[in-house]
Amino acid sequence: MAASIHTKFFSRSTEISSSGSRTCSLNLLLREVHSCQLCASEIPQPRPVLRVSNSAKLLLVGQAPGSKVHASGIPWDDASGKRLRQWMGISTELFYDRNSIAIMPMGFCYPGKGHGGDLPPRPECAPLWHNRILALLPAIQCTLLIGMYAQNYYLDTDHKNLTERVKCWQEFAPELFVLPHPSPRNQLWLRRNAWFEAETVPALRETVQQVLQL
Repeated sequence: MAASIHTKFFSRSTEISSSGSRTCSLNLLLREVHSCQLCASEIPQPRPVLRVSNSAKLLLVGQAPGSKVHASGIPWDDASGKRLRQWMGISTELFYDRNSIAIMPMGFCYPGKGHGGDLPPRPECAPLWHNRILALLPAIQCTLLIGMYAQNYYLDTDHKNLTERVKCWQEFAPELFVLPHPSPRNQLWLRRNAWFEAETVPALRETVQQVLQL
């Protein structure tokens, strides 16, 4: 199952002939991303936060920047990011090495606050940008789908909810890892599902080490 999902996830709509062409094309595309105004009237302020490189081997797909990340412009620059780096077993320096790790959320901009926390990622973002960016990331070997928004968008499975998906992580690994969101708000979920940090996290760390050749 994992291989077929990964093939579907990384289906290429465009063939790029050389590394130099990919770099040029990616730089041009990122300029387009950073000038996007599609949701300007629906969010506090357009400020796309992502980091990608055509040499990256590991891809992180989360949900959307929070208010702190929106202010800093640095993805996962918050308590959630600290926990995610602990799960992955890597340093902050390596985490932000865009030549090794690509970071592409479901929504590139901070969506604003709702009644129970941040609003969901804007639904326009991933359909508009993801396939175009993925077509220029030829070196990706493993993808982390972090939280329900990324998983609901990319996975076509019979699992009813996030917990069921994460429990069945071996069906997706090592090409994909399905993870809960590392937000402090999910502390209760982590306590109730202690198997995650006992079983899934060590496997995740091992895969990260292999992919990044650490």
